[in-house]
Amino acid sequence: MKTKLGLLYGGKSAEHEVSLQTAMAVIKALDLEKFDIYPIYITKEGAWVKGPQLTAPVENVEELAFPNGSQVAPLSLQKANETNEDGYDVLFPLLHGPNGEDGTVQGMFELLNLPYVGNGVLASSAGMDKVIMKNIFAQAGLPQVKYTWLIRSEWEANREEVYNQVEAELGYPNFVKPANLGSSVGISKCSNREELEKAFVEAFQFDRKIIIEEGVTAREIEIGVLGNDHPACSVAGEIISGKDFYDYTAKYTDGKSTMVIPGDVTEEQYAELSKMAITAFKSLDCSGLVRADFFLTKEGDFYINEVNTMPGFTPFSMFPLLWKHTGVEYPVLIEKLVQLAQERYEEKQKIKYTV
Repeated sequence: MKTKLGLLYGGKSAEHEVSLQTAMAVIKALDLEKFDIYPIYITKEGAWVKGPQLTAPVENVEELAFPNGSQVAPLSLQKANETNEDGYDVLFPLLHGPNGEDGTVQGMFELLNLPYVGNGVLASSAGMDKVIMKNIFAQAGLPQVKYTWLIRSEWEANREEVYNQVEAELGYPNFVKPANLGSSVGISKCSNREELEKAFVEAFQFDRKIIIEEGVTAREIEIGVLGNDHPACSVAGEIISGKDFYDYTAKYTDGKSTMVIPGDVTEEQYAELSKMAITAFKSLDCSGLVRADFFLTKEGDFYINEVNTMPGFTPFSMFPLLWKHTGVEYPVLIEKLVQLAQERYEEKQKIKYTV
């Protein structure tokens, strides 16, 4: 019996286009002999548009947008009973950034008691907010670079004092980032006061809260984590950016960055990296998948940078490539994630909600 799979993509987020790329890749990889595929497009304005069942892979992003699809309310996704033809066995949120990767959609799925791929509400929301994530990592004893954070109103009240505080606590270079965005959107590297001021203006366009991190000279090492209660790690990989740092254009447009898989790490370093990645996974109560990103200094010290609870997911993105080099091909990886979603759903059904 085929699995009825609802794919959510697009979204009210600055990472809308990235999500479209992800959806295209997943649809092309899915086995139509195993899955009935139902696309659900979320516009940049937040409207939900349900497309017809896919009987063949689509060839371009425009076809994915389904302008002639039927607009639906999110609640209509609920699977009322086993004979409901519009119900879904599993939902796969191929959404990046706020309003999709941050726990909001996951919370709706939980209320509707629907199985879904990936992380739950807590892990998604904590993993989206870099400040909360780093605070949890600190509690778990994971080493990190120095950081500070603030909200827009604090900056607007006394900008000079804020800049002085950053310079005193972190110095230069440093990185300014929106707290709740991925794909390196809105990130700036700062080497002086003028760049710092511009970076604050840039980052506050995308969020009301920003984080500022100490800059370190280090290699960027990443590792994939897959599973629920007993997660496993992929081989490690390294990002070598053709730019000063790995920003949005370096990731998606200029083609000058290189992924080295497997990365050049020793067995001892890999063991340490894997242990830290799983500690991070468990500290956020993750499930399904994360990509954990680290800095490796020339002294041989690892610092966790962040985890991404819905990492780039095309066949050419780091997370699927890490698992490909570990022996898990892209279509198999997708099927494994659907299986993990169903297993977690069945586990949750054991919970009592009455006294």
